[in-house]
Amino acid sequence: MINNEDFLDEIGDNHFSSNAKNPLRADAFDITDEEKIEKIKKDVENILQTLGMDLTDDSIKGTPNRVAKMFVKEIFGGLNPAKQPKASTFDNNYKYGEMLVEKNITVYSTCEHHLLPIIGRAHVAYISSGRVIGLSKMNRIVEYYAKRPQVQERLTMQIVQELQKALGTEDVACVIDAKHLCVNSRGIKDIESSTVTSEFGGKFKEAQTKREFLDYIKLDTQF
Repeated sequence: MINNEDFLDEIGDNHFSSNAKNPLRADAFDITDEEKIEKIKKDVENILQTLGMDLTDDSIKGTPNRVAKMFVKEIFGGLNPAKQPKASTFDNNYKYGEMLVEKNITVYSTCEHHLLPIIGRAHVAYISSGRVIGLSKMNRIVEYYAKRPQVQERLTMQIVQELQKALGTEDVACVIDAKHLCVNSRGIKDIESSTVTSEFGGKFKEAQTKREFLDYIKLDTQF
């Protein structure tokens, strides 16, 4: 019989997600960023001390504060809805009706199972139904949802859903190809493998449109 701890380890090692949304508590933002940094700093100090590290050494004594600031201000900053980018859209006055693709958007995220990096590229496309969005906003949407403990499937879906809401169309697609250091540097230690996820909405579910998008991004994976 598998005990609960073994079951939870199995979920994490196999990269399963139990929630289509990031699992945040209702009181997630009841304390300030500065208070969070102080609490996390003490936790990191405890981890390092438990591992036997000498926190009086000049090289490491600032690590707890650096890690705490990095967690709150940088790599997990996308958890805070106050930091969500404003997805400004504009009328499609030039009547461009074909697919718009922005490919090779850098993805830096963190696996929520082992808190190790996910590094890769996102390829995003949409077909305007009357509204267009600034190119940099597409990058910022990817960055915002990537900056949180994540699973790649959820990240892919969140990017598409955010653009669908902003543009008022279902015709949005996203493909992410990324390396997971929890696979590459531990566990199976397969340094060559990467993970490809996709989400296709509206017209992108049609074979011809989907193929055109995949041709644009030069991805041979079959969906």
